Amino acid sequence: MRSIFTLSRLFTSTLALAVFASNASTVQHFTSIQHDTFAQKGSVSNAWGDFDNDGDLDFLVSIKGGEVRLYRNDDGVFTSVGKEMGLPTSGVQIRGVAWGDYNQDGYLDIMGGSNEYPFASSTFVWRNDQGKGFTEVGREIGLEMMGRISRQASWIDVDNDGDSDVYAANRAGANYLLHNEGGKFTYADPAMGVYDIRRTVGACWFDIDRDGDLDLFLANQSGDSDAVMRNDGDKFTDIAKELGMDQSGRQPTEGGVGCAVGDYDNDGYLDLYVSTYGDNLLYHNLGNGTFEEVGKQLGVTEPDHTVSAAWGDYDNDGLLDLIAIGYHKVDGVAVPFGKLYHNTGNGFEEDTRFPELTSAGDHGVEWIDFDNDGDLDLSVTDGYGDEGGHFVFRNELAAEQREKMLAVLVLDHNGHYTQQGAEVRFFDMQGNILGTRIVSTGGGYNAQSARPVYFALPKLMPVKVQVSFMGAKSPLEVNVPTKELHGKPLVIYRPEK
Repeated sequence: MRSIFTLSRLFTSTLALAVFASNASTVQHFTSIQHDTFAQKGSVSNAWGDFDNDGDLDFLVSIKGGEVRLYRNDDGVFTSVGKEMGLPTSGVQIRGVAWGDYNQDGYLDIMGGSNEYPFASSTFVWRNDQGKGFTEVGREIGLEMMGRISRQASWIDVDNDGDSDVYAANRAGANYLLHNEGGKFTYADPAMGVYDIRRTVGACWFDIDRDGDLDLFLANQSGDSDAVMRNDGDKFTDIAKELGMDQSGRQPTEGGVGCAVGDYDNDGYLDLYVSTYGDNLLYHNLGNGTFEEVGKQLGVTEPDHTVSAAWGDYDNDGLLDLIAIGYHKVDGVAVPFGKLYHNTGNGFEEDTRFPELTSAGDHGVEWIDFDNDGDLDLSVTDGYGDEGGHFVFRNELAAEQREKMLAVLVLDHNGHYTQQGAEVRFFDMQGNILGTRIVSTGGGYNAQSARPVYFALPKLMPVKVQVSFMGAKSPLEVNVPTKELHGKPLVIYRPEK
């Protein structure tokens, strides 16, 4: 039986939680924008990044027919520019997309992988030519990865040397880790133990044991057990079984699909949600390198074909809420099916007020603030439906609630987006922890956005923001006055070594 202490830790580890719960406000509504523009069936992955460095997030979507569609965001109005920018409009199916600055030139590049079985499949990298166009360079830089049936791929600095390496999941073979060596990539030594042959779909990197490097969780499909790969510097060790996170004994129709990292109880430790074919999982981080599965207890296990999930505080009450989307079969046809779970501070309750959010998509899902107005908007993709599309819902939250949002963009000392996995903690001026966010290492459905982290405060007040950079000896702390809370993101640079 679980101890009383453990049960109480789930939601009472910080004083701030009671304050957040008592101040929760109601979201007014969500508005679907440019519906006809986005109604492209066969939409799979979606990710957000500012490719032209104009200060707002642009929208990237992979389409089953081979198109990689890019929408330029001009003050909240989206224009399709992928074709004129040199991205493909047809060809092999691109299953996943990820934004990252592999060559550290200050412009976000795109990685996408195809899903053709078995040998035509390959990975592509579209180099961003200073915001004016994209050039495909996958083979040239060593990232073609022929034969890989693409799922989650992530730009992450696995060896803490200051550049973005690549981890690439494979739905039908070994996963790969490739080291970035001056903008060219080489395969990691097999002795490192990263070439897992289980059928991986989702991969999430975060510092599980708090030793300053990124560890890896793998959501594996088709009955395969999941993996937790501890980063020991020169090798990776699978510790999933000893942590009770392996999910061994699955049926062939069951398995992990996606994963989402977030501090749902604001205790400063990153928790993990796993979307599955079966009962979804929520691993509560106990703060000592171990986890407790609490999904059923907290009511977020809704069984069906759950494809992806994302954490996001959609009502700005300071608590991370959760959306999980996928599909179920109706007369043999896949129909979008999702759940929006509101975090009450004492558990999760299904929020049924916004059926448009949970019925529009079956694959990708991302929370972002595309219009920089201080509340989280939502994008989803529908890959199976006859109509389908990749839809964007603008959050219409009251102005007084939006003012409490603090967005933090974390960059290296040169202003490049290379700090995926850095942890951003928020404290009041007395030093009490308010919560933690992570710079994205991948999520949704086979996607990786390059965006700020978002945190809603219990009230307008000065705060301390602390960033733990991977490999750094100590975190960087910044005091943020109340007057700097609202507006464009606060940019925090990693100190130069």
